[in-house]
Amino acid sequence: MKKQPGKPGEAWTRAERVVFARLTDPPAVQAFLDEVPYSADPIYRSPRSVLRDRRAHCVDGALFAAAALRRLGFPPLVMELCAERDDDHVIAVFEKRGRLGAVAKSNFSGLRFREPVFRTPRELAMSYFEQYYNVDGEKTLRACSSILDLRKLDSLDWMTRDEGLEAVIAKLEGVRHTPLVSKAMVAALSHVDERSYRAGMLGASEAGLWKPGKGG
Repeated sequence: MKKQPGKPGEAWTRAERVVFARLTDPPAVQAFLDEVPYSADPIYRSPRSVLRDRRAHCVDGALFAAAALRRLGFPPLVMELCAERDDDHVIAVFEKRGRLGAVAKSNFSGLRFREPVFRTPRELAMSYFEQYYNVDGEKTLRACSSILDLRKLDSLDWMTRDEGLEAVIAKLEGVRHTPLVSKAMVAALSHVDERSYRAGMLGASEAGLWKPGKGG
């Protein structure tokens, strides 16, 4: 994945550019997202709105990270992780030295940054498996999408406007998805142990947690 320049004519304000200027590498982008409170709001925020509101859930965070990474010369790439009896998750993907890493906003401490050490999208997705669990302690990750290049959706102004984000998510949900585990594997899964459960829930927003009956 060759590095690409940002979108020509980006209309970032001076104040927005000041923030982006501090985000000099993927860990810095992750650190910014870690400082932003988790949003339980049932809306999507563009990267501009994340900067304005200083709030984000996983979709907002992935789009923000993709925009920030784009300014560093990376293509703006996202991938969806799909779960059963749990919320799905969206991550921003980047590549260094032929290996994939990720930046992500999550209500769970274990579903965030990944160093660029993974060879394939599936390998990257599977790195989230053990720490991807619901409030009942069930390991819930089931599939991952193909990587979506958001440059294909620049006509929706996804970096600076909220109005087109439903279409962005519909596009992501419509790309090819690959199962990560078989039905037999799922049937044999153990629950997450109590120590790992408590560690993953450190700092979680109760309002943003999946609840039985919410969906999935």
